[in-house]
Amino acid sequence: MGRYDVIVIGGGPAGLMAAGMAASSGAETLLVEKMNRPGLKLRLTGKGRCNLTNMARLEEFIQHFGRNGRFLWHAFSHFFIDDLIAFLDDIGVPTVVERGGRVFPVSSDAQEVVDALTDWVQGHGVTLLTHSKVETLLVEGHRIMGLRVARRAAADARVKVKDPNQRSYRSDRVIVATGGASYPGTGSTGDGYRLAKAVGHTIIPIRPALVPLETAGDLAAKLQGLSLRNVNVRILVDGETQAEAFGEMLFTHFGVSGPIILSLSRQVVDALREGREVELSIDLKPALDEVKLDARLLRDLDAHGKQQYQTILKAFLPRKMIPVCIEQTRIPAHKPAHQITSEERNRLRDWLKDVRLRITGHRSFREAIVTAGGVHTREVDSRSMGSQLVDGLYFAGEVLDLDADTGGYNLQAAFSTGWLAGCSAGSSSLREE
Repeated sequence: MGRYDVIVIGGGPAGLMAAGMAASSGAETLLVEKMNRPGLKLRLTGKGRCNLTNMARLEEFIQHFGRNGRFLWHAFSHFFIDDLIAFLDDIGVPTVVERGGRVFPVSSDAQEVVDALTDWVQGHGVTLLTHSKVETLLVEGHRIMGLRVARRAAADARVKVKDPNQRSYRSDRVIVATGGASYPGTGSTGDGYRLAKAVGHTIIPIRPALVPLETAGDLAAKLQGLSLRNVNVRILVDGETQAEAFGEMLFTHFGVSGPIILSLSRQVVDALREGREVELSIDLKPALDEVKLDARLLRDLDAHGKQQYQTILKAFLPRKMIPVCIEQTRIPAHKPAHQITSEERNRLRDWLKDVRLRITGHRSFREAIVTAGGVHTREVDSRSMGSQLVDGLYFAGEVLDLDADTGGYNLQAAFSTGWLAGCSAGSSSLREE
């Protein structure tokens, strides 16, 4: 049985940070990763560019996590944006701030981040154990005693093997940083929830977050591939507005996606789980209220009275949306502008301000960027990331019931909670020597 001061389960951003910080404090550290190498999911973030964090102020940053955001106050107070940027620069990853305060590596290469983190961890003497899945946490009384690992061959990395190659590793300090259940092909298959539940922790039911949405009818399919910028989208649950966002969205063959759709998906997924009726309303002209838009329409129709309706629409819509608008407003495409009635003009105005789609579902964990739900934060000490139920057990990253909007917020939380858990476990193990 191997003996270590600290064992970290999971080689994602939270696990890498936790292992490196534990080792840098002098603790002999083992990092267990089920896949053939660490950081597989990190390589996909930001469409392969790795959106590391966001330059938002602390209060605003926390608000992006919704109801559980305050849990992160201590972690962010110890290790936040400037600390992360300086850390990355120290390990050879210079960063740049882009639109919306999003921070990326200058190289726009997520693999560079993974490689730098892995080199940093191993440079501090962390033992990296890959192709290994943690089967159980070993607990005696209310104290962590170690874990049992099933070793697996590289070619069989996704197949669970219990025997004959099981090994046990002993430690008084174990950090669970296994990630969530999204992008399961990268190793995020919810192992941490199983381990935490087995030792008494409450698991808030998991569901996909930052996930594309499925819609009824064929409107989305007709607009497949069309990206809309600077639109306002509202989510209506049982007819009442529950959330809204301004920015960019995308139509797909199954429904809608894009930054603002992903950010609004949290409310949609929860409402659908409750069996409620959900609609999406798109305001194509958010800069104009109904009065100003009506005046603009009236002016254009008067100025171009001989032009056909379909031609007039070119000033208001992307070309791909024009046939859809003609169909839904029920105004003949070839009707001259000067013949359009006030009732028809009002119909067009209302459609431009309120394009409706009924939401019927959402995509699976395979397409979700993060996972909502997880280890109940009430059972974790936010000052150390230590379990309040099992002495010596810590949590970091997406395994916790924490999820935020797109924009770098989730990765910062992974790095910050990993940093705090690693420091806490590392210093605690040394104090007991």
